[in-house]
Formats: sequence, C-alpha cells, structure tokens
Amino acid sequence: MKVLVTGADGQVGRALMAARPPGLQLSPAGREVLDLTNSDQIRRCLDAERPGIVVNCAAYTAVDKAESEIAVAMAVNRGGVAKLAAAMAERGMALIHLSTDYVFDGRKPDPYVESDTAAPINVYGQSKLAGEAAVQKTLPEHVILRTSWVYGSHGQNFMRTMLRLAQDRDEIRVVDDQLGCPTAASHIAEVIGAIAGEIEHGMENRWGIYHYRDDSAVTWHDFARRILKVAGPRIDRVPKLIPVSTAEYPTAAARPANSVLDCRRLKKAFGLTPRSVDEGLARHIGDSLEARAA
Repeated sequence: MKVLVTGADGQVGRALMAARPPGLQLSPAGREVLDLTNSDQIRRCLDAERPGIVVNCAAYTAVDKAESEIAVAMAVNRGGVAKLAAAMAERGMALIHLSTDYVFDGRKPDPYVESDTAAPINVYGQSKLAGEAAVQKTLPEHVILRTSWVYGSHGQNFMRTMLRLAQDRDEIRVVDDQLGCPTAASHIAEVIGAIAGEIEHGMENRWGIYHYRDDSAVTWHDFARRILKVAGPRIDRVPKLIPVSTAEYPTAAARPANSVLDCRRLKKAFGLTPRSVDEGLARHIGDSLEARAA
C-alpha cells in the first residue's frame, strides 16, 4: 500500500522514511510539496500520489514561540489538519495523525489514558487538541497517536541540545519537577509502520486515539543525566547537572507537571509495547555525534 508521509523532513518523518516498513511504499512530502495551510496544494498532492494512507507528521512544534505566534500555530495544527482531513475524506483515505502529551494539564498524579479529559495549558497543546477534534469530526478512518518528549538524530530536541551544551559548559541547569516520557523518533516510526500495516489488512473497530511513549517516566533532569551517561565515552567533557524547579526556569509556555501517557490501549489493540529509552538514546546519540563529526 502507498503511504504519503507529510512533514517528511521533520524528526519523525525522517525516522519513518529511514525505517522503510516492509510491505509499505512510502512517499515523502515535505513542506515544499505539501503545505498544510494550502488547500489547493493538499488536493493536488493527494491526487498526484493517490495514497491509501497518509501519515501526518507535519506540525508547528515550537512550544514557547507558539505563545506569541498563536495564529500561525493554529493555522497549521488546527486549520491545516482540518483541510487535510477534509480532502482525505473526499478521497476515501485513512489517516495516522501525530499528536502530543501536551493536550493534558498535568494535574493527574497517574499516567493519562486516552479517555481522560484534555485541558491543555499552552497554545501548542491547544492547537494540537483542536487538530484532533478536526480529524474526529471529518474523517472516521483515523488513528490519532499521541506521543511525548520526542527526540531524534535531526532537528531541534532536548537530546541534541544537551549534547551541544556539553561542548562548552561546566554546568547545566535542568528542570527536575516535570515528569514525562522521552520517546525516540525511531520508535515512533516503528509504531506508525505497524499501525499502517494493520490498516492495510483491515482495522475493523480499532480506529481512534492511542498513546505511545518509551518505557521510562523521568524528569528533564533525569533525562539529561541519561543522555550524558550514554554520550560520556564519546564526548570531550561531561558537565555537572544542576536540578532546578520550574519556577527557577521560567519559559514562555507553561508545561504540564505530569504528562506520562498510559499505553495499554495500544498494546490491547495492536500488541505494541513501549521500547527502551536507553536503547533509543544509544541509537540517536550515535547518529547525532557521527553526523556532527562528519
């Protein structure tokens, strides 16, 4: 089956194209080919490619910048997704759409399940939740895959930021009171590939929202410690990590104190279970350092 990958030049899009799931013919569509804010471009691309499945990895993801670029974030994450879903519904195509743990407010002490009430506390989360609603309203044949704290070998992410800062800092201050699950782009790509394969062979009543994240719930400080532990033998210096509170490290966008996702529904429906954070780090740190050295 042909699968169109929007946002193919982003973290997850690139990982999916590299994974090349067996049995699927992947066709990349970066922003220059398919801009979610352009309805005509969406229709032309869908008609030219004629995919059975679209994997939407395209999104506005600048969490802090979104607070001052509300219209832009909403135009992509809500309006663009609505345009894509409507065009796909007209053509009988199925959608796998990526969303985020930031649709939750972080007040729940336990991991979030798919049926928990979404109440985002920042513009980015609000825009992604609005995109989810647009998909649900327009296109019955959809899988919305919420994930969290995504990192990979390319683009801007926490792992790559820590590796960059380690080059010239003796100390790094890192927030230690926000809990979430770092998730490798390559692992998300594997999950998407598996779900796409199931769509090809018949989904029956498995459409809807699912959660996927890797196996460890940690703070940003814990995550930084793991990054430096894995990277340590391959970098020139390992800075000291200083734990700080959210109040001591203010950002434009509020973050949920707890955004851990429960993945049991995904396991029940597709037999997919969380992968290892350390395994993902070993792969992506290696790729990132090799690319930097080249």
